[in-house]
Amino acid sequence: MTTDLLADRVRSAVATVDDPEYPGISIIDLGLLESLDTTPDGHVAVGLIPTFSGCPALSMIADDVRRAVDDVNGVASVDVRWLGAPVWSVDRVTETARATMAREFTVAVRIGRGPVACPRCGSPTDERSMFGPSRCRAVHTCPTCAEVVEVMRA
Repeated sequence: MTTDLLADRVRSAVATVDDPEYPGISIIDLGLLESLDTTPDGHVAVGLIPTFSGCPALSMIADDVRRAVDDVNGVASVDVRWLGAPVWSVDRVTETARATMAREFTVAVRIGRGPVACPRCGSPTDERSMFGPSRCRAVHTCPTCAEVVEVMRA
């Protein structure tokens, strides 16, 4: 098997790993996959970047990636590492993930400095607290529909 074919299979396996906080959203769509290296003899190295270094789900995500990749035909060994660079930012979150987060979890993604749209009605939200349930999220409310909105930020 060529390393390109193995890399494609491994990438597909990693894409099946969802973020524990957002079931149905892959870690690839959240922008956590930074590097993927394969060798002709089946050794795989996966480099991930955390949304923030203190995320309590890091070991769970790494274990899930390890299991998914280990099941790929042609993989002899897998090494999953959390990288210190580059630093994750919300710019890495795909449009698919943004739409799913809005629809399923009432979470908006803050890009830039402009107003954050409510995922339910589209109106601009008001920041209530820059500190949300995790270090990378703030809490907003929508004055139009009264929805409480978590806002993912860098």
